[in-house]
Amino acid sequence: MDRLLAERERWPLWLPVFLGLGIAAYFSLPVEPPLWLGLALSVLVVIPWVVLRRRAWTAIIALPLLVLTLGFAIGQWRSVVVQAPVLERHSGKVLVSGVVAEVEAVADGGQRVTLEQLQVNLDGPVPTKARLRLKQTEPVPVGAEIRLWANLMPPSQPVAPGAFDFARHAWFLGLGAVGSGLSEVEILTPPGQGYWLNRLRHQVTLRVTEAIPGAAGGVAAALITGETAGIPRQVMDQYRDSGLAHLLSISGLHMSLLAGMAFFILRGGLALVPRVALNHPIKKWAALVAMILTFLYMLLAGAPVPAQRAFLMTGIVLLAVLLDRSALSMRLVAWAAVLVLVVSPEALTGPSFQMSFAAVAALIATYEVVAKPMAGWSVNHSRPHHRLLLYLAGVVLSTLVAGSSTALYGAYHFNRFALWSVLANLLAVPITGVAVMPFAMLSLLLMPLGLEHLALVPMGWAVTVVNMVAAWVAALPGAAITLPPLAPWGMACFTLGGLWLLIWRGSWRLWGLAPMVLGLSGFFLAHPPDLLVDGRGYAFGLRMEDGSLLVSRGGRIIKESWDRRAGPLSSERWPKQGRSHDGALSCDPLGCVWRRDGIVVALIQNEAGIAAACASAQVVVSAVPVRDACRGPRLVIDRIDLWRRGAHALWLDDLKTLSVAKWQGKRPWSHRPVRRRKKVEETPSEPVSETQKDDI
Repeated sequence: MDRLLAERERWPLWLPVFLGLGIAAYFSLPVEPPLWLGLALSVLVVIPWVVLRRRAWTAIIALPLLVLTLGFAIGQWRSVVVQAPVLERHSGKVLVSGVVAEVEAVADGGQRVTLEQLQVNLDGPVPTKARLRLKQTEPVPVGAEIRLWANLMPPSQPVAPGAFDFARHAWFLGLGAVGSGLSEVEILTPPGQGYWLNRLRHQVTLRVTEAIPGAAGGVAAALITGETAGIPRQVMDQYRDSGLAHLLSISGLHMSLLAGMAFFILRGGLALVPRVALNHPIKKWAALVAMILTFLYMLLAGAPVPAQRAFLMTGIVLLAVLLDRSALSMRLVAWAAVLVLVVSPEALTGPSFQMSFAAVAALIATYEVVAKPMAGWSVNHSRPHHRLLLYLAGVVLSTLVAGSSTALYGAYHFNRFALWSVLANLLAVPITGVAVMPFAMLSLLLMPLGLEHLALVPMGWAVTVVNMVAAWVAALPGAAITLPPLAPWGMACFTLGGLWLLIWRGSWRLWGLAPMVLGLSGFFLAHPPDLLVDGRGYAFGLRMEDGSLLVSRGGRIIKESWDRRAGPLSSERWPKQGRSHDGALSCDPLGCVWRRDGIVVALIQNEAGIAAACASAQVVVSAVPVRDACRGPRLVIDRIDLWRRGAHALWLDDLKTLSVAKWQGKRPWSHRPVRRRKKVEETPSEPVSETQKDDI
């Protein structure tokens, strides 16, 4: 208790922690709770606190519980507020009209269009918002009302239990359908006064990509407007594997560079005028202008979570300058986290929120310890080469701290670890700070004059160099290590232990190392499934003797997701007819038989193979309905099971199964099978990959 009271000034830093615990409790429930539950829990906490308020220990216990219950209620409230109609089934070819809210160019051709005020003739619920992939390259004007023939489908469910849940992501975006255009776009009404910000953002993106062609243009657009759809998949993978993916997310680095340049250029310019400098608060003027510019930059970037957090922290620092106050850095992080969680509680579950706040909190906590020694060293060593060494040491230290603090979250969401991230950041961050971002800001200032090419062309050169660094580092041996999936309890233990270590200042902060180590042990306890099957029974993944995953078929996204969740993928091809190299898998036109650990698994693709499979196999997985025809096998998963519960994972040692429906629970965004009412022209839904989860 004495240690707790001694660090009383650090108590407010736990506010976002308990708020996040309440939000996490809401999202982890297997069923959707009644709407009154969060408010009722808050009342149950407040009443005893009011009755026993004179006792000192009641506030220490009641306040965290109250914040926790409020977090739970905020999660419930947000889920209800964003509720929108969701398409029940594939529509087939239908005539769709709506207002274009957003347009994004896609790297491999075409564009991605978000439609609002959707109008379409459907039997079930009609979504109010949909996202379509169009093949035509001619830009669709933002704000225009358009009409086209399209194929609509519900937001895709996870391709395996534990994989990225695009359905939940779409729920909080109000996105009720996705699909693809089947005809040219017909413009019914030209753009009006609405959607001016999205229209501006799209126009800026077009002008950037026109001045900077190719992959460099896609990266430059991401740095200026936050649109990453134009970055080729290969380049995006190189940035991730080299540890430079954070450069593509508009966050603290970009926001601080903009604010710093605006502040010092304006203040320095005004200081050249003695009458103004001596009679007016030019420092406050510069801070106000920098705050306005960073706010506009956040809006131009689409206000993603990292940009929100960066703007809040930068804004509070500039506000402290305006009010002649000194800002407390760790409190900046805490209040920024609180504001983001209150406005968008669903951000807690995403990699963007987790990684950005983990990196910033770790950096600030580290510099709270090393700031004085580094300042003392710089005073005694003021020569230019000493300053260069101090800068390089700062870059290395920042990269090590930020990389180590975010590594677990990257492993949890993407199952990848960038081994050479320190080297990549040591080369790329100075180029970004000295050349890329200054030219990016200059281009925005020159754009109204039509002279943006004067800044965008040299920016393209600098971005090309950064792209070359990413490609070179990503090609180094062992650049990206694939890690096994980590259970949620492991990430929770690591996070709580890390927060204990970062928030407190006394020696008892080291107690946080114990839960961090416990969380990391989850990697060694991971037990990936032996068999994966998609939601239709057409794609299978089998665990081979060498630990690799042999996949039958399926699109790039299914293979990519399975590789990250249960891989690595085997280099061997699935035998269409015959046996695998180890002889464990044999296939014919009716299906396949897999023998592993004394268990025979039949994979049926045709109704003619049901009788033979049910007579000899202990496990039957069928792409066609089996119903009661199979009574001999110990476990049967047929087309009806897959339709009802989505993709399945199976462990052979105890014949344990886990479906997407069971993993999701009964939530508003969960897998809900709906019977077809009529035969429609269908295009299979394309799921969203693990590597796309931060791009959509």
